[in-house]
Amino acid sequence: MDYLLNMLHDDITFEDISYAGQTVTGAEYNGCTFKRCDFSNSVFPNDKFIDCVFDGCNLSMMKLPKTTLSSVEFKNCKILGVNFSECNDFLFTVDFRGCILDYSSFMLKKMPKTCFSKSSLKEVTFTQATLTGSVFDDCDLYGAVFNRTDISSGNFSTAYNFDIDPEINIIKKASFSAQGLPGLLSKYQLKIV
Repeated sequence: MDYLLNMLHDDITFEDISYAGQTVTGAEYNGCTFKRCDFSNSVFPNDKFIDCVFDGCNLSMMKLPKTTLSSVEFKNCKILGVNFSECNDFLFTVDFRGCILDYSSFMLKKMPKTCFSKSSLKEVTFTQATLTGSVFDDCDLYGAVFNRTDISSGNFSTAYNFDIDPEINIIKKASFSAQGLPGLLSKYQLKIV
Protein backbone atom coordinates (compact mmCIF):
# COMPACT_ATOMS: atom_id res chain seq x y z
CA MET A 1 0.00 0.00 0.00
CA ASP A 2 2.88 2.39 0.57
CA TYR A 3 3.42 2.81 -3.17
CA LEU A 4 0.16 4.80 -3.26
CA LEU A 5 1.93 7.40 -1.12
CA ASN A 6 4.51 8.09 -3.84
CA MET A 7 3.91 11.41 -5.52
CA LEU A 8 3.96 10.42 -9.20
CA HIS A 9 2.53 7.29 -10.83
CA ASP A 10 2.61 6.68 -14.59
CA ASP A 11 0.86 3.77 -16.36
CA ILE A 12 0.57 1.57 -13.27
CA THR A 13 -2.21 -0.95 -12.61
CA PHE A 14 -3.28 -1.13 -8.99
CA GLU A 15 -5.24 -4.31 -8.16
CA ASP A 16 -7.13 -5.43 -5.05
CA ILE A 17 -5.79 -2.61 -2.86
CA SER A 18 -7.74 -1.61 0.24
CA TYR A 19 -7.13 1.99 1.16
CA ALA A 20 -10.43 2.47 3.00
CA GLY A 21 -10.39 5.34 5.46
CA GLN A 22 -6.89 6.47 4.49
CA THR A 23 -5.67 9.90 3.31
CA VAL A 24 -3.32 10.46 0.36
CA THR A 25 -2.43 14.08 -0.39
CA GLY A 26 -0.94 15.65 -3.51
CA ALA A 27 -0.22 12.49 -5.53
CA GLU A 28 -0.54 12.35 -9.32
CA TYR A 29 -1.76 9.35 -11.32
CA ASN A 30 -1.29 9.43 -15.11
CA GLY A 31 -2.74 6.64 -17.26
CA CYS A 32 -3.25 4.42 -14.22
CA THR A 33 -5.85 1.67 -13.81
CA PHE A 34 -7.44 0.73 -10.49
CA LYS A 35 -9.07 -2.73 -10.43
CA ARG A 36 -11.23 -3.98 -7.55
CA CYS A 37 -9.73 -1.43 -5.14
CA ASP A 38 -11.48 -0.20 -2.01
CA PHE A 39 -11.24 3.55 -1.49
CA SER A 40 -14.38 3.87 0.65
CA ASN A 41 -14.24 6.72 3.18
CA SER A 42 -10.78 7.69 1.94
CA VAL A 43 -9.62 11.27 1.36
CA PHE A 44 -7.58 12.28 -1.70
CA PRO A 45 -7.12 16.06 -1.38
CA ASN A 46 -5.21 17.94 -4.08
CA ASP A 47 -4.51 14.73 -6.01
CA LYS A 48 -4.56 14.44 -9.81
CA PHE A 49 -6.10 11.56 -11.76
CA ILE A 50 -5.43 12.02 -15.49
CA ASP A 51 -6.48 9.45 -18.14
CA CYS A 52 -7.25 6.92 -15.40
CA VAL A 53 -9.71 4.02 -15.20
CA PHE A 54 -11.46 2.76 -12.07
CA ASP A 55 -12.85 -0.74 -12.72
CA GLY A 56 -14.93 -2.62 -10.14
CA CYS A 57 -13.83 -0.29 -7.32
CA ASN A 58 -15.63 0.87 -4.20
CA LEU A 59 -15.30 4.65 -3.91
CA SER A 60 -18.29 5.19 -1.62
CA MET A 61 -18.05 8.30 0.56
CA MET A 62 -14.61 9.08 -0.92
CA LYS A 63 -13.65 12.73 -0.43
CA LEU A 64 -12.01 14.56 -3.33
CA PRO A 65 -11.40 18.17 -2.23
CA LYS A 66 -9.54 20.17 -4.90
CA THR A 67 -8.80 16.93 -6.72
CA THR A 68 -8.34 16.89 -10.50
CA LEU A 69 -10.34 14.30 -12.46
CA SER A 70 -9.41 14.65 -16.13
CA SER A 71 -10.50 11.98 -18.64
CA VAL A 72 -11.35 9.53 -15.87
CA GLU A 73 -13.57 6.53 -16.58
CA PHE A 74 -15.47 4.65 -13.90
CA LYS A 75 -16.66 1.14 -14.84
CA ASN A 76 -18.81 -1.08 -12.62
CA CYS A 77 -17.95 0.98 -9.54
CA LYS A 78 -19.84 1.64 -6.33
CA ILE A 79 -19.68 5.43 -5.81
CA LEU A 80 -22.26 6.21 -3.12
CA GLY A 81 -22.43 9.71 -1.62
CA VAL A 82 -19.41 11.23 -3.38
CA ASN A 83 -19.41 15.02 -3.68
CA PHE A 84 -17.84 15.64 -7.09
CA SER A 85 -18.61 19.34 -6.59
CA GLU A 86 -15.44 19.54 -4.47
CA CYS A 87 -13.25 18.55 -7.42
CA ASN A 88 -11.29 21.07 -9.46
CA ASP A 89 -13.37 22.49 -12.29
CA PHE A 90 -10.39 22.78 -14.65
CA LEU A 91 -10.43 19.90 -17.18
CA PHE A 92 -13.08 18.01 -15.17
CA THR A 93 -14.09 15.13 -17.49
CA VAL A 94 -15.56 11.85 -16.28
CA ASP A 95 -17.58 8.94 -17.71
CA PHE A 96 -19.60 6.38 -15.78
CA ARG A 97 -20.54 2.92 -17.09
CA GLY A 98 -22.40 0.37 -14.99
CA CYS A 99 -21.92 2.38 -11.78
CA ILE A 100 -23.98 3.01 -8.67
CA LEU A 101 -23.74 6.76 -8.02
CA ASP A 102 -26.70 7.10 -5.64
CA TYR A 103 -26.68 10.15 -3.32
CA SER A 104 -23.68 11.74 -5.07
CA SER A 105 -23.49 15.41 -6.07
CA PHE A 106 -22.45 17.23 -9.23
CA MET A 107 -23.78 20.59 -8.07
CA LEU A 108 -22.39 23.49 -10.15
CA LYS A 109 -20.11 21.18 -12.20
CA LYS A 110 -19.41 21.98 -15.84
CA MET A 111 -19.40 18.56 -17.47
CA PRO A 112 -20.62 18.75 -21.06
CA LYS A 113 -20.80 15.54 -23.12
CA THR A 114 -20.53 13.29 -20.07
CA CYS A 115 -21.65 9.70 -20.58
CA PHE A 116 -23.71 7.98 -17.90
CA SER A 117 -24.44 4.45 -19.12
CA LYS A 118 -26.40 1.68 -17.40
CA SER A 119 -25.94 3.42 -14.06
CA SER A 120 -28.01 4.11 -10.97
CA LEU A 121 -28.23 7.84 -10.23
CA LYS A 122 -30.84 7.78 -7.48
CA GLU A 123 -31.12 11.07 -5.59
CA VAL A 124 -28.04 12.50 -7.31
CA THR A 125 -27.85 16.30 -7.24
CA PHE A 126 -27.33 18.05 -10.58
CA THR A 127 -28.38 21.51 -9.34
CA GLN A 128 -26.91 24.28 -11.53
CA ALA A 129 -24.70 21.77 -13.38
CA THR A 130 -23.87 22.12 -17.06
CA LEU A 131 -24.62 18.81 -18.80
CA THR A 132 -24.99 19.99 -22.41
CA GLY A 133 -24.81 17.08 -24.84
CA SER A 134 -24.55 14.52 -22.04
CA VAL A 135 -25.99 11.03 -22.44
CA PHE A 136 -28.03 9.18 -19.82
CA ASP A 137 -28.20 5.72 -21.43
CA ASP A 138 -30.41 3.25 -19.54
CA CYS A 139 -29.98 5.16 -16.25
CA ASP A 140 -32.25 5.20 -13.21
CA LEU A 141 -32.71 8.85 -12.18
CA TYR A 142 -35.22 8.25 -9.37
CA GLY A 143 -35.21 11.31 -7.09
CA ALA A 144 -32.33 12.98 -8.99
CA VAL A 145 -32.44 16.76 -8.60
CA PHE A 146 -32.36 18.90 -11.72
CA ASN A 147 -32.68 22.55 -10.68
CA ARG A 148 -31.42 25.34 -12.96
CA THR A 149 -29.48 22.63 -14.78
CA ASP A 150 -28.43 22.96 -18.42
CA ILE A 151 -29.27 19.66 -20.13
CA SER A 152 -29.65 21.14 -23.62
CA SER A 153 -28.89 18.63 -26.40
CA GLY A 154 -28.73 15.90 -23.75
CA ASN A 155 -30.01 12.41 -24.48
CA PHE A 156 -32.54 11.00 -22.00
CA SER A 157 -34.28 8.72 -24.50
CA THR A 158 -33.52 5.53 -22.52
CA ALA A 159 -33.34 7.11 -19.04
CA TYR A 160 -36.15 6.43 -16.60
CA ASN A 161 -37.66 7.56 -13.27
CA PHE A 162 -36.58 11.17 -13.85
CA ASP A 163 -38.50 14.28 -12.84
CA ILE A 164 -37.26 17.32 -14.77
CA ASP A 165 -39.16 20.61 -14.71
CA PRO A 166 -38.80 22.29 -18.16
CA GLU A 167 -39.61 25.67 -16.60
CA ILE A 168 -36.57 25.81 -14.31
CA ASN A 169 -34.05 23.87 -16.43
CA ILE A 170 -32.55 24.49 -19.87
CA ILE A 171 -33.72 21.57 -22.02
CA LYS A 172 -33.52 22.94 -25.58
CA LYS A 173 -32.89 20.14 -28.13
CA ALA A 174 -32.70 17.46 -25.42
CA SER A 175 -33.97 14.02 -26.48
CA PHE A 176 -36.67 12.16 -24.56
CA SER A 177 -38.73 9.10 -25.43
CA ALA A 178 -42.52 9.21 -25.49
CA GLN A 179 -42.44 7.00 -22.36
CA GLY A 180 -40.35 9.70 -20.64
CA LEU A 181 -42.91 12.47 -21.08
CA PRO A 182 -44.48 11.93 -17.62
CA GLY A 183 -41.08 12.82 -16.13
CA LEU A 184 -41.29 16.24 -17.79
CA LEU A 185 -44.90 16.89 -16.86
CA SER A 186 -45.17 15.51 -13.32
CA LYS A 187 -45.55 18.92 -11.68
CA TYR A 188 -48.79 19.40 -13.60
CA GLN A 189 -50.25 16.20 -12.12
CA LEU A 190 -51.60 15.17 -15.51
CA LYS A 191 -52.99 11.72 -16.11
CA ILE A 192 -51.18 10.47 -19.22
CA VAL A 193 -52.68 7.36 -20.82
